[in-house]
Amino acid sequence: MKELSLHLLDVAQNSLRAEAKHLRIALCEGEGRIRMTVADDGQGMPPDVLAHATKPFFSTKGTEGAGLGLYLLAQTVERTGGSLHLASRDQQSYPDEHGTTLTAELISTHIDCPPMGDMVATVLALLQGSPEVDLHFSHAVEGRTVTLDTRELRAILGTGVPLNTPEVLSWVREFLTEQYQ
Repeated sequence: MKELSLHLLDVAQNSLRAEAKHLRIALCEGEGRIRMTVADDGQGMPPDVLAHATKPFFSTKGTEGAGLGLYLLAQTVERTGGSLHLASRDQQSYPDEHGTTLTAELISTHIDCPPMGDMVATVLALLQGSPEVDLHFSHAVEGRTVTLDTRELRAILGTGVPLNTPEVLSWVREFLTEQYQ
């Protein structure tokens, strides 16, 4: 993948396939580093799956996936001299506190570090595809923090307006774009 936003979208889609109801995406850029964290309350992975999750062609999705998403992210992170940590608690073993957290730290000054990409489009894709999920997005960059919390949107809009309506998505696009300027 040519942009970090696409890696992030892939990881977030894994969370959604794992039936996450809450998804937290945090990015922090500065001091020559990029830290990406994706945390969810999805089904989680048992230890045997977690041990293989970043290996090439390993997939629990059957014919739906090639098993390359986490592997490619891990390779990208390693090429920059960074690190990747994946922690998970499966729902069967931890019925009250299950989920997965991925933290990747890249050296942003490294020649092999891909560009961030279009984070606004990534957030919009997540909202459009899974409007029922609580998404908390934050991106600390250049002395400011861009944020979006869908719980706040729902509190304002009420229960009758889905977050994937064209009007809401248009507003979210403008809201995030203004924060990035």
